[in-house]
Amino acid sequence: MALGATVYHFGIELSDVDRACYESLDLRLARHPSESLRYLLTRTLAYCLCYEQGISFSKGGLGASEEPPLSIVGADGTLQAWIDVGAPSARRLHKAAKAARRVVLFTHVERSLLLAEASSAPIHRREEIEVWQLDPLFLDRVCERLDRKLDCSLTRSDGTLYLGLGGETFETPLACTRLLEEPSGEG
Repeated sequence: MALGATVYHFGIELSDVDRACYESLDLRLARHPSESLRYLLTRTLAYCLCYEQGISFSKGGLGASEEPPLSIVGADGTLQAWIDVGAPSARRLHKAAKAARRVVLFTHVERSLLLAEASSAPIHRREEIEVWQLDPLFLDRVCERLDRKLDCSLTRSDGTLYLGLGGETFETPLACTRLLEEPSGEG
């Protein structure tokens, strides 16, 4: 018998000072049996950090490999943003950049691995893809405290992410980079 999804209920007080976005979010997320807690947390953070009118989780969940985990659809029904999580293939990023005006990637994968995959095939508008690198140790520390029902606060201010959970505050730097090779430093 196949295992079913586990539902997580997160109440999140979002204070995104860097974007002047303040919301009380009530999220119910289905965690697929093959989904790691780290991935679940990353897609939850991606939702919060990209939050705006029209954002939603994929209706097909992890099984919908042709859909982004998160997307933002405009009032006119057009795909405004494709928000991916993890380490998508170059082919997937190419498709995303063709489909949406904005492509955003939230990942905990080493930058060198992302760049190696990105250079394995052409990617449309590669230089415009936003990459938000999350510290794996930060994610792991928070995952140790995750419960199926929890309330927390999430604050982004001056490039730092603060997550208040169960009387503890976890913090990590958060900066946007692009999917480009870094300068060699030679000169």
